[in-house]
Amino acid sequence: MNERTHSEAPIEQRITLSHHLSLTALIWGDASAPPLLALHGWLDNAGSYAFLAPKLAERFRVIALELPGHGHSSHLPAGISYHYIDYVSAVLSAADALGLERYTLLGHSLGAGIASLAAAATPQRIDRLFLIEGLGPLGDDGSNTLQRFRDAYAAPAASGKSLRLFANVDQAISARTLASGLRADLAQPIVERGLAHVEGGYRWRSDPRLTRPSAMRLAEGQIRALLAGIEAPSSLLLSTPVTPYLPSAMMEARAQLVPRIAVTHMEGGHHLQLEHPDTVADWLFGCLS
Repeated sequence: MNERTHSEAPIEQRITLSHHLSLTALIWGDASAPPLLALHGWLDNAGSYAFLAPKLAERFRVIALELPGHGHSSHLPAGISYHYIDYVSAVLSAADALGLERYTLLGHSLGAGIASLAAAATPQRIDRLFLIEGLGPLGDDGSNTLQRFRDAYAAPAASGKSLRLFANVDQAISARTLASGLRADLAQPIVERGLAHVEGGYRWRSDPRLTRPSAMRLAEGQIRALLAGIEAPSSLLLSTPVTPYLPSAMMEARAQLVPRIAVTHMEGGHHLQLEHPDTVADWLFGCLS
């Protein structure tokens, strides 16, 4: 079987958290199976797990949650910024709404950072923690704090980048491929999930404010203190060659703080779950044995 073949169509579920925020999830697997909550990366969506989730559904009920501003989930109201801490709150609120008392967490990139913080915040609820290309959020060593703060407030207040109009889906796939380096066949499930059909073509569903610079990041020392609070057995999968903003020294230093973590390296790019879903599934199941 080709690694990227997936046969089971997911169920889509809307999760209302408040009068101004609803999240969407794609769900694979039997309702009676142990729950696995999967979090995608920045500007991605539940399509990021289109190839991996059906394989994990052999043993889990996989719930690929779309973060605020991403995929089919609501955008935040005007005047409210997107920040890691608020993502953690949204994920924990979604777990409550779904009735997940205990569950396994899986995160990729941005989602791995959020999953790390969620596991530190509620250790009594997390059975296992699986992280792909991320352990904690992007941090701040202090060298660029002031400039980052100024840049954030110098950016236009209304939105981020303007939304490009695409004539067709293939054109949007090409744009994503150029921006991320993902092959077209790997980008396709994310792009198709991330487009809205509008007059004259297609536009991204994601909130353009997601591209705005962040005014503040957690200090590296704060991140490390939080990672030390992760109690669940944890597994971290990193790509080879190393992703530039995940330098080996930093990731090794962070991993040493997590009491029970196993670190594995796999040849491939940043979206390992799209490139090698069979191998990533084997890695995850192997960590359970």
